Amino acid sequence: MYWARPTSELPRNLVYHEEAPREYHGAMKPSLLVAICLLGLTACGSGLQLTLVDAAHATPSNVAVFFTVDTREGTPVPGLTAEDFRIYEDDSLVSVDESQQTIVNQEVAAEHFTLLLVDMSGSVTASDQVPAIVQAAQSFTAAVQARQKVAVYAFDGSEELFPMQPFPRHGESTGAGGVTRLSSFRTRDPSTNLYGALVQAADVIDAAMAESDTPLKFGTVVVFTDGSDRAARVTADAMNHRLDDAAFDVFAIGVGNEIDEATLADVGRSGYVQIGDAAAIEQAFEAISQRILGAMQRFYLLSYCSPARAGQHEVTVEAVQGELTGRVSYEFDAQGFGPRCDPAHPPAFQNGSHIRPQRLVRRNSPARIEVRASAHVGN
Repeated sequence: MYWARPTSELPRNLVYHEEAPREYHGAMKPSLLVAICLLGLTACGSGLQLTLVDAAHATPSNVAVFFTVDTREGTPVPGLTAEDFRIYEDDSLVSVDESQQTIVNQEVAAEHFTLLLVDMSGSVTASDQVPAIVQAAQSFTAAVQARQKVAVYAFDGSEELFPMQPFPRHGESTGAGGVTRLSSFRTRDPSTNLYGALVQAADVIDAAMAESDTPLKFGTVVVFTDGSDRAARVTADAMNHRLDDAAFDVFAIGVGNEIDEATLADVGRSGYVQIGDAAAIEQAFEAISQRILGAMQRFYLLSYCSPARAGQHEVTVEAVQGELTGRVSYEFDAQGFGPRCDPAHPPAFQNGSHIRPQRLVRRNSPARIEVRASAHVGN
């Protein structure tokens, strides 16, 4: 299951579910069908699942809804345009001309953080894998940091992490040379402190997201390792407890036969790649970057100008992809609404302080990610 906010944490005007389409079947009453949707905090639609992340409204008449679009199977649905959405207010379709609906760059509401954690224990640095790891990590960070803040840390058997490229501070751009420092990394302790490194990485990414003043934050940890934990500085139970409570995704890449698939799946709970040798390292990193970027593309910030001028209203956004549809709703107060609305400038999200950082990836997504060493990624 992906993480969902408890209803007790929701602002009162958020309707945290996807509504059923207005075509009801049989003798089931609309109120009963909606109650079923609410009971499961899930979607009762036709093929698409929309999940509300946040929403806001402000004068002159701006309304913005931030949500995700997935298939029922959990596959992200990217590439939708403003024309692929229908907006209803109180069950009545709002014309596109009247609403001026537009998709706004989600960066105005959300910030994404990815921490790459690289195993540089003795078994790695003593092998011929380092050049391949550095090249693959460089390609990974180049792809991801175009849209996210990226940090790179190394670990071995030591108690502490080694920062190769910390998260940039507010207003700074992500550096480009941090990954190359892996080439000259000297192992301090040849053992493997995998569990301890993950716990510390969780603290690092939590701190980075806490410092962000953007209302919504999303985090991802990607760990590369060639072996299981040998240092025993932190137990598997302690690591699992820390990651179970985490509000970020964890992906894992395991190379070689020393780390078993069960351990790798336990660590890479958002997805993992297991490869036999260094020949597929670059494809493994590419697979993870595609999964992360693909998950980002399931988020949409839809902004429009409401025709309402007073009173309480419910807006329902319906996504349409071919024959597939799905809906999500939000209640707002149109008191003081009037003309001269510009949908390109959505209202600020005030609910961000009530929202803990969130995961990009739905937890019912397939865990194992398959790659081919001789070609591009195949999921």
